[in-house]
Amino acid sequence: MGERPVEAQPFGGLRHWLAQAALPLWIDAGFDPVRRLFHERLGFDGVPCNPPALRLMVQARQIATYVRAADDGHTTAGATALACMAQVRQHYWRADGAPGWVFSLAPDGAPADTRRDLYAHAFILYACAWSYRLSGERTWLETARQTVDEITTLFGTTQIGGYLDTVPGQDDFRRQNPHMHLLEAFLALAEVGGGEMYLDHARALAMLGMRHFMLPGGAVGELFTPLWQPSAPPGQNRTEPGHVFEWAWLLAEYARLAGEGADSSFMCASAQLHAFGMRHGVCPDTLAVCDAVTDQGAPLEATTRIWQQTEFIRQLARRAAGGDGGAQDLLAPACARFARAYLPPGLRGGWFDRLGADGAPLDGYMPASSLYHIYGAVREIG
Repeated sequence: MGERPVEAQPFGGLRHWLAQAALPLWIDAGFDPVRRLFHERLGFDGVPCNPPALRLMVQARQIATYVRAADDGHTTAGATALACMAQVRQHYWRADGAPGWVFSLAPDGAPADTRRDLYAHAFILYACAWSYRLSGERTWLETARQTVDEITTLFGTTQIGGYLDTVPGQDDFRRQNPHMHLLEAFLALAEVGGGEMYLDHARALAMLGMRHFMLPGGAVGELFTPLWQPSAPPGQNRTEPGHVFEWAWLLAEYARLAGEGADSSFMCASAQLHAFGMRHGVCPDTLAVCDAVTDQGAPLEATTRIWQQTEFIRQLARRAAGGDGGAQDLLAPACARFARAYLPPGLRGGWFDRLGADGAPLDGYMPASSLYHIYGAVREIG
């Protein structure tokens, strides 16, 4: 008899698919052994179809995923990922002679885009944390420490906390998303033993999120003014349910690492976010997480990105482990639906990244950056 489809055995099936199909695919077809860098995307035929430049963010996400997977015993590619990390450090960090990490590299290895991007810097910190966990090499903690100093210098602002999005600036908005991933990076550095200061940094960002990014009713805004006011009137602000679930998970993760109790403000905020995401972001019939609603829960975009589904699953798994009966009931069907909709067997470790409202794929390629989200979700279900 043939192998049972992933959705027929959602937990074990997802773990098996990840270890035996996805991780091998992206370290083989998804990795360039000459440049020692990861490809940005693969076609559905498994052939690389890169854009002209390779972004720092994608490299950092892939490195973090593989060193975590190696540490967890799911891949033997840890040494390759660490070698890639060394390559990234050599070619992206201060590559133009200025502090910080360049945004992307051209095919010849020269900087293609030298802007400094907070989102990308957050992910290189995240990769430093897990590279240290796997290797024990303090080089990665020192790289993280120096990068944090550069973040403060490059992106720091006197305006009510937080950081600038990019240097030079691209527009007049400020965004929650890079701050969310910087919080994630600080939590990872704290978890691997980087020092108490990272938990302090994480607390400051968690507080910023609860005070400014969370909007009345439990939504998370995306765009803000320089003084952290929502960019649009109430009811007109875009909210991505996947980010709502990410923030819910991260606030609970901060509470875990900081020893905060179940009745702490962080856990209360996490519960409020979870409730908003469940009420307005998840279709009760299909368990699909839509791409966007307003801050008051009105539908905006019925398309569904894979990363939003994985953040929903990761948050369900966290809640289920904590005894939430509703989450326990939903976790298996959510995983089965995810596998059925996004992980067709014919892609052999690949995925559909974005589906239309009718469930049909909208893109003809697989972005490497999704693997980080998928790994986080599958890891959380245990």
